[in-house]
Amino acid sequence: MSAARPGAVRPSATRPTATRLHAVRLGPRSLAALALVSAVGVVAFCWPFLAPPTSQLSAHAQDAPWLFAGLLVLLVAVVAATISESDLGPKAVAMLGVLAATGAALRPIGAGTAGIEPMFFLMVLSGRVLGPGFGFTLGSVTMFASALLTGGVGPWLPFQMLSMGWFTMGAGLLPGPVRLRGRGELLLLAGYGFLAAFAYGTVMNLAGWPFMGASASDISFDAHASVPANLARFLAYCLATSLGWDLGRAVCTVALTLALGPAVLRALRRATRRAAFETAVTFDERDG
Repeated sequence: MSAARPGAVRPSATRPTATRLHAVRLGPRSLAALALVSAVGVVAFCWPFLAPPTSQLSAHAQDAPWLFAGLLVLLVAVVAATISESDLGPKAVAMLGVLAATGAALRPIGAGTAGIEPMFFLMVLSGRVLGPGFGFTLGSVTMFASALLTGGVGPWLPFQMLSMGWFTMGAGLLPGPVRLRGRGELLLLAGYGFLAAFAYGTVMNLAGWPFMGASASDISFDAHASVPANLARFLAYCLATSLGWDLGRAVCTVALTLALGPAVLRALRRATRRAAFETAVTFDERDG
């Protein structure tokens, strides 16, 4: 073996460190686009409680959901493109495709049966391992792909894409992404999945509720009613139409997270390490 020359520059062999790898790192542009689409999304979901009965928006209550649906399509596309342009390499694209296809295939399983939707637990675990930027992109793309697969394309789809993006991104924002492992992490993810499953159902109720005509029932949205009256109608609507479904989704997410979480988390982390999304070649200056 030949001795190293003085001042030679050679690659250093570094040990893996306890740092978190992100398939997509959110830069300033991505954060700004994500903040914009989230702000517009909040307005799109909550406009029945933000617009007074005398406003023009309430006067066009049947048209407003369509308007927001079209706007959200554009905004979700913009934020996905912005995140993709920031740092979505070929390895991340491949993983995004695999996870989105898996989630889309899981969604029809149990569809129509007490809210059993196994896709949600995969979104929670993927967001946890791969971070909020990848999580938002994955949630939106998965919901879009599953809608094409199941024929569930309609004005509700942009709201579903945004809600699932938030759902998956939230898992990536949970505390302890590097050091929290084992039972503690599983309980954290299960608790988040339980609450987020109800939150997802609630915001999707907000998206569909204004489509009901005021004359349909006493729990439908009434553009001429006060905000407290509509809030009471909305709570009654949630209790009457989706509580059982949301509970089934939440219980299913918790059960699958606790049962399959350790194996899925290990597989995702192993794939992330092998993909080495953020690994760069480093060089050390060494003397002979």
